[in-house]
Amino acid sequence: MNHLAHALLADAGGAEFALGSAEGDFVHGHPDPAWPAARQAGLRFHRAIDQYTDRHAEVVAARNLFTPPLRRYAGIVLDIWFDHLLVRGWDRCNADEPLPRFAQRWLALLDARAADLPESLCAFTAWMHAHRLPEAYGDDATLDVVFHALAKRLSRPSPIGDALPALRERADALQRHFDAFFPDLVVRARGLRHDLSA
Repeated sequence: MNHLAHALLADAGGAEFALGSAEGDFVHGHPDPAWPAARQAGLRFHRAIDQYTDRHAEVVAARNLFTPPLRRYAGIVLDIWFDHLLVRGWDRCNADEPLPRFAQRWLALLDARAADLPESLCAFTAWMHAHRLPEAYGDDATLDVVFHALAKRLSRPSPIGDALPALRERADALQRHFDAFFPDLVVRARGLRHDLSA
């Protein structure tokens, strides 16, 4: 899953837990033992969510909708597209808090704790501010910017920069897979938060 989904799923674990989850794509190896226990749990949560997502039958089926050469990168592309669908269906996925308020609160937490976070995450937070993310994941024009930026970050040439037309062509099928998958993910996340915070 991409940044917004991880933020939403980790939020109920509290600030330290959410910060640990936010670091999941920016910290490699084991959590720092000097971190608070909740932050260590949040990092493990992020990785467990990624593993669950990658193995879920609906996500596997969604990846298989793509043909080479994009299929090789379908997992990365779908992570971003699923955030797009999450934004578009936010009221169905999270009735407790409007997206603008959630996004403001989430970014404020990252800003307030910037001194404790990896430089790479701080740079990404600044990039989110500059591009009105995570709310703007709902805009096709912003998605195009995100895909091209991601393609430039990869060490080898990839078709990710041109992913948007392929996603639009498969939009109905991808929506069905997301709608079947995301409720399962929410249930799994609830169990993981409980187990990792015990």
